Amino acid sequence: MKRYQSGFTLIEIAIVLVIIGLLLGGVLKGQELITQAKVKNVANDFNAVSVGVLGYQDRYKRLPGDDGNVTSRWGASAPLGTGGTLDNGIITGAYDAPNTSTLESNAFWAHLRLAGFIGGDTSSTTEAIKQPLNAVGGILGVQNGVTGLAGHAICSTNLSGKIANAVDSQFDDGKPNSGSVRGFTDNTLGTQATVYEDSSDSLYVVCRAL
Repeated sequence: MKRYQSGFTLIEIAIVLVIIGLLLGGVLKGQELITQAKVKNVANDFNAVSVGVLGYQDRYKRLPGDDGNVTSRWGASAPLGTGGTLDNGIITGAYDAPNTSTLESNAFWAHLRLAGFIGGDTSSTTEAIKQPLNAVGGILGVQNGVTGLAGHAICSTNLSGKIANAVDSQFDDGKPNSGSVRGFTDNTLGTQATVYEDSSDSLYVVCRAL
């Protein structure tokens, strides 16, 4: 008696390949949706802070962080910015200053929170001055005199090339070294990128002029 070796038919193989293709397509589409959601969140962060600063200036006629009247407004526990001259229209300090500092760039966040323009814990100075986290686990910070930008800028860290490029393109020209949005390859904001590279090894700090 002859014995026949069993195996898959061409139709069965085709069905399996179709199923694999559908699964891969779903995974890739899901990843793209996640990336787009992160881009939207990062962009919304920039917009929310800009609106908050304008609202604060309209209400109090001062810049958050540079406001010397906060203790009379919110009590002695309200952080007064240090490191510069209060009420001179300049927010002093690095965007990523340690949360143990009360530089004006840290007090900036406390003042916006106390005024109700952004959310966050104001139960203690340590919590009130913390830079907010963005959608990818980086931070948001404010700094004056960012390379290539006049005045103050909001910076968002830990952005992949794809997210950085999408955010830059949404607000500006998509080029990291021109326009009102700049991209940097190091946290000190000393090295402007020439292009946004979409690779797992490339992370960017993107700063947008206020």
